Order: sequence, then C-alpha cells, then structure tokens
Amino acid sequence: MIQPTFKPIKNVMLNYILVILLTVFGGCHKAPDKPVIPVIVNANPDPTQYGTPFARVPDPRDATIYQVNMRCFSPTYNFQGVITRLDSIRSLGVNVLYLMPVYPVGVLKSVNSPYCVKDYTAVNTEFGTLSDLRNLIDGAHAKGMTVILDWVANHTSWDNGWIKNSTWYAQDNLGNIVSPKGWNDVAQLNFQNFDMRKAMIRSMKYWVYAANCDGFRCDYSDGPPADFWKQAIDTLRNISTHKLLMLAEGTRSDNFASGFNYSFGFRFYSQMKSIFISNQPITSLDNINSQEYTGATETNMVVRYTSNHDVNSSDGTPLDLFDGKSGSMAAFVIAAYMKGVPMIYNGQEVGTPFQITFPFTSQVIDWTLNREMVSEYKKIIAFRNSSMAIRRGTLTSYDDANVCAFTKTSGAETVFVVCNLRNSSVNFTLPAVVAGTIWTDAFTGEAVSLNTQLTLAPYNYLILKK
Repeated sequence: MIQPTFKPIKNVMLNYILVILLTVFGGCHKAPDKPVIPVIVNANPDPTQYGTPFARVPDPRDATIYQVNMRCFSPTYNFQGVITRLDSIRSLGVNVLYLMPVYPVGVLKSVNSPYCVKDYTAVNTEFGTLSDLRNLIDGAHAKGMTVILDWVANHTSWDNGWIKNSTWYAQDNLGNIVSPKGWNDVAQLNFQNFDMRKAMIRSMKYWVYAANCDGFRCDYSDGPPADFWKQAIDTLRNISTHKLLMLAEGTRSDNFASGFNYSFGFRFYSQMKSIFISNQPITSLDNINSQEYTGATETNMVVRYTSNHDVNSSDGTPLDLFDGKSGSMAAFVIAAYMKGVPMIYNGQEVGTPFQITFPFTSQVIDWTLNREMVSEYKKIIAFRNSSMAIRRGTLTSYDDANVCAFTKTSGAETVFVVCNLRNSSVNFTLPAVVAGTIWTDAFTGEAVSLNTQLTLAPYNYLILKK
C-alpha cells in the first residue's frame, strides 16, 4: 500500500494537533493480522480490447468442456488445425473450449513441457501467431463456444525473462532458486513477492483484452496460496465487460472461496478407476460427492472427466481404464449426469486406442474412428443440455455395490439414471420411489413401466424422465 508523506510543519500548535490525530486514529488501533491484498486496478495501462466480449458465456452449471491439445489435435499441430474442426467440436454439444498452454516453451533445462512457460504474454510460434489465436477464439465465439486458456501460475521456465528478478522466485538457504515438487524443468515462483503477483495478474488480464478469451483453467491451483487467487480473480472480475469462467485444477476446499467457479474432480476420477479396476463398490461415489463439494456454493461445480492430457499420458485411455467402448461410455454417463460438469479430452469421442504421451508430440488423433461412439457422446450431452434437472437438479442417490442409480429433480422435472458399472449382468432392486411407476425413455421417447427390479446387461444404462 502507498504510505502517506507529510511536509515538515513548523507551527508548534499544528505539530501538537498532528500528534493527537495520529495517536487517536493510528496508534490506538491494533494492526490487522494479515495485510489487505489490493485488487489490481490500472497498475499499468491495459491493452486495447480486441474484438467484442463474448455475450454467451454459460452459467457455470450449464457448461460442457472440451480440452484441446494442439500438439496432437491435427497433422498441422497448430491453431488452424483446431479452427478446421470447430464445427465438429460444437456438434458434440460442447459450449466451453479449453486450450492447453499457448505460450512459448522454455529451452533451458527443458523437457519440452507446455507447462514450462518462457513468456506469459506471447504466443508459441509452434501453434501460430496472436492473429491465429484470435481467429480461433473468434471462430469459437461465432459458433456459440466460450474459450478458456490454460494458465500456469505456480512456476516458469528457467529462461523466462522474470528470472532476472531473483526475489520473484523461491530460494533455498544458499539463495539458489528452487524447483517445485521435483519438476526440475521449472522454477518455483515466490508468492510473498507482491511485484511478481502484480506482474502475473497483469499478464492474465492481457489475454482477456488482447485475445478476448473468456477465462482460465489454472494449472496446479493448489500450489499458489489462496490469497493470491483471491487477488487475481477479484481483479479479473473487475473487467466489467467480460463474464469469465475460472477453473481450478486442484482440490483445496478454499479454491471456491477464492473465486473459482470450478474445481477438478481428481477424487471422482480416481474412485471411478477403482470401481472398474479393483471392483470397489459404487456406493463409494456418494462420499466423493460430499468431499468434492466442500465449500461450494449453489453455482460452484466440480469438473468430472474420464480422460485428460495428464491421465491419458500416465494411466491410459478411457478404453484402457474403463473396460473398452461400452464401459467407457457408462463411466462418462456418470461423469456427465451425476454431480458435476463434464469434460472431454480431444480424441476420446472417437475412442482413440492409443495414449497421447507427454510431451504430446508423437501421436496425431485419427478423427475417422468409431463414429458410433461419437453419436453416443452426442446423445448423452444433448440430453444433458436439454435437462435442467441433470444440470442443476437435486441429487438423490440409490447406489448399490454394482449399480449407480440416482434421481435428479428440478421443479416439475425428474430424471432417473440407472447404470450398471460391471462387466456382467446384474439385477437391481428399484427404490420404492420409482418402483411401479411409468417413465419416458430420454433417448427414444418410449414409455417405460418399472416393476420392482431391473436386469441390466454389462455396462447398460437407462435414462428415464418425467
């Protein structure tokens, strides 16, 4: 904060009055335990706004997110390759496009990770130019899709221009800049340094103005302290012309209080893996629903997925992890419908049969594969987009050891979802509230009369509404 300065006062009486005022209004009050962290307003002139801020950013509860990894998305490995497929992405029912880091990658100590940022306010020439990025965002906006950029706040490359400011980085006892978590290709930033914080926030604002993006997916959000995120998000939300979506790739319960719309469903993904691989009971998902929504408001959501760039590279494809095409589709139904916002990683909709391994430069997605899977993803997402109950309704769970079953209710609309997550037929005893009732199949429109039990084939799911 800026400290006031006083010119010398020669008049004795004025000096006496000044002492009294400082004593009464300054000295008799205890200093706050923590400094007030200011919102950054006009710290430096902002860039001129490019384009028209997007007016159709969805309510956070209504998003379906699609993650794009430019390095494997097309044979051209660039923004133009994404632009050519915007219609295909939109046709899935997606309304939020999430681009992996678009910034230059460091060379010093580098392993060519896109999360090793050399310059926070430049475009990686590997993907194109700022003009190309603008064209991508313009094209997505024209098709009704919001665009969020990946942001890497916790660390930089070793050859980032910031490195000359050594106090902007965490150091050991000898004054050497250190790496976080054993990630030796990057240098850990020091969030006790307020000049670094202001530079970081200015850089985030740059993309809102210069590229007209609609928010950020914040990498490793559990690294930087909560008060930094509060400062950054408060500052960003002061850009009154934009409605921004903020996604925390983290699990800290204070992420929601810091201003994030979303947190990442790490626990959900891990538990779904355990259900399929280790035969864990489906009832375990109920605890995950409670844990992941700690501290959430009515509009906060958890992003749930069956694949992303990290787990695809390290763990396997959805086909590997969830027992093939049928199992992976059943898993996605739960991710999309139970309690969260679904995210698709590029290529999973065509059942890409190979892992896209770090640093994501050796494989290219074949978009001609498995058209039946594309149709099924479209069908699942289309119903989600049409159903207020699925997107925002109250969840009531009826899970047993093998079947995920629940209702979602909003106003007069109720949806009943029942999904066999086992690779064998199961008999499911229907809860009393749905037994003996008549519903409509959400996909076919046919009437369905329920008795007291259902027999479900392996990975079979049924979506009923009324």
